[in-house]
Amino acid sequence: MVRSEETKPQVKPARTRGRPRSFDRTTALEQAVLAFWEHGYEATSVSDLTRVMGIGAPSLYAAFGDKRALFAEVVTEYGTRYGSFTDRALAEEPTAGAAVARMLREAASEYTAPGRPHGCLVIHAATNCTTPEVEDSLRERRNANLVALERRIEADIAAGELPPGLDAGALARHTGAVIQGMSQQARDGASREELAAVAEIAMNIWPRT
Repeated sequence: MVRSEETKPQVKPARTRGRPRSFDRTTALEQAVLAFWEHGYEATSVSDLTRVMGIGAPSLYAAFGDKRALFAEVVTEYGTRYGSFTDRALAEEPTAGAAVARMLREAASEYTAPGRPHGCLVIHAATNCTTPEVEDSLRERRNANLVALERRIEADIAAGELPPGLDAGALARHTGAVIQGMSQQARDGASREELAAVAEIAMNIWPRT
């Protein structure tokens, strides 16, 4: 007896193993930037990162490496996207004084911009950091900024833009202290206008020939 087509047993297709759900790496990295920026290095756990990035731990490790490697990439991304205003000021302004004035005024705006954590990630992420490699890398980055500013001040002294005999290192550190203080003030709730006033006071005492 020949079965009709209707009564033939149906063969189910073979089940295939599902592929891991893909994710947007750029978006995930941006979420990691915001998490580390808000909470610092130590206080941001891997579970915090996977939650805000929308990926599982295996995907995080496969795409970014461990937490420390991810943080190193975060710092680079932050520097490119949010923290480059200091480098631009030094590169584009004609004098160290003009560069610092622009740097401080833009810091007042950048550190209080709505829709993202306040202050500077490179400064804040080092707070209560107990991982020596991370602490050292952040310190080196901050010190490199001071060295760049000190060299620019020295060039202005040599060109007669600043008084001879001026302590370039001390002036660079003063500027760094103002910027770091502005970062913390922003995290404590200072407004853009309040920080802009700090910037103006700092520039009022900037040495002149």
